Amino acid sequence: MAARRPNIVLILADDMGYGDFGAFGDGSPQTPAIDGLIAAGTCLTQHYAGSPVCAPSRAALLSGRYAHRTGAVDTLEARGLDRLALRERTIADRFRAAGYATGLVGKWHLGAIDPAYHPTARGWDEFVGFRGGWSDYYDWRLDWGGAVRRGDGRYLTDVLTDAACDFIRRHRARPFLLHVAYNAPHFPFQAPEPDIEHFRALGRLNTGLCVLYAMIRRMDQGVDRILETLGRAGLREDTLVLFTSDNGPQLSGEGDLSIRRFNAWLSGQKGTVFEGGIRVPAVVRWPAGLPPGPRRSHAFVHMVDWVPTLLEAAGLGNGTAARESLPLDGRSVLGVLRGEPAGAAPPRFWQWNRYTPVGASNAAVRDGDWKLLRPAIAEAMRLSPEDAAMDRRIKAEPEGFADIWRGPEPARLVPPPPAPQLYNIAEDPYERCDLAGAQPERAARLLRALESWFEEVDAERRRIGNGG
Repeated sequence: MAARRPNIVLILADDMGYGDFGAFGDGSPQTPAIDGLIAAGTCLTQHYAGSPVCAPSRAALLSGRYAHRTGAVDTLEARGLDRLALRERTIADRFRAAGYATGLVGKWHLGAIDPAYHPTARGWDEFVGFRGGWSDYYDWRLDWGGAVRRGDGRYLTDVLTDAACDFIRRHRARPFLLHVAYNAPHFPFQAPEPDIEHFRALGRLNTGLCVLYAMIRRMDQGVDRILETLGRAGLREDTLVLFTSDNGPQLSGEGDLSIRRFNAWLSGQKGTVFEGGIRVPAVVRWPAGLPPGPRRSHAFVHMVDWVPTLLEAAGLGNGTAARESLPLDGRSVLGVLRGEPAGAAPPRFWQWNRYTPVGASNAAVRDGDWKLLRPAIAEAMRLSPEDAAMDRRIKAEPEGFADIWRGPEPARLVPPPPAPQLYNIAEDPYERCDLAGAQPERAARLLRALESWFEEVDAERRRIGNGG
């Protein structure tokens, strides 16, 4: 009898920064379950999100391609800017075609309107969650197998954990791909009072941070329950568990949380292409397939690498066959996870702003130890009050949107960009010393690479059109 293919459990936090992990924090975060994964598996310390914001990052994670190629370039689901183009093949499409049961629990954010963009139309057999960018943790409204269920007094993180554990128990007899997309610790900042009190009793954290670390603690308890369920089902050895975050932390703009929390000294935050916005650890445990931990790898890994890596781990190739109509940008890093030499990683790129992409704003390329960064242009990052209001309304009343808003984008005049910045990430991981003036030729070469990449992926985005 052929060996059973491994199960895959892909757990994604929302806005969880480097310093929010107990293993990398300042003593305030408490994540014993995630720390246990680090102790038992492989931790990638130079792992990068696909984008500094959630929808594009999730597009990269689930497609293996740069988000611009997929059309998911912003978070505004009411405008359809979060939509993963219908031509894209998701990781769930690939695993389901190979006979896996596929389930998504939690946040989708790759198409909130139109049944064609529903998760069950994108490879997921089952979906329990919400399709937009965030949800209230008590007054939630979930799509539960096609029916609507509303808040019943339970905390949303616990509800998602319950659904994930239920999926594992029901599918224990066949290989499965389970994506658990928690919305913690994303806004709104809410947590059960006992968890808040746990941190308040420490006597050294402001109210906002007590709430935030309580949210993370509750999620960590959910991770522990998922791992425990795998163990009780006899699936621990044959299940690859991956935990990471979609982007860096939100450090400003929401009440008490405008007081910065520790982010391992990294520069920037969510929304920026500085290290603090895009560099987040990834942890992998697979007892039957990878060496035991604790192991830390400093290999340069990007979120687009996970589709080919997980495919190869499951014995399904690596998604690079010639028949692929939409080539992957990622490469398998299974060898890295097995302890083999990493080799040179290809250059990797990021760019994000509001509405239509502006390549000269908030963009970066990393090639080896070197990173060129184009700072954000304020005019390209602004969200109109009308779109902000529509974004809030669609979370509470999605049934009020029969179609995406197709009106024109707000008028804006984008000025010339500021000068690019150049950093040696190996010697200066906190991006304190700009070397663009000292290394003009290197800076010019990387700038050309970044501009060429943006021209290529943005041209592909423009070709998608309505429907993709």
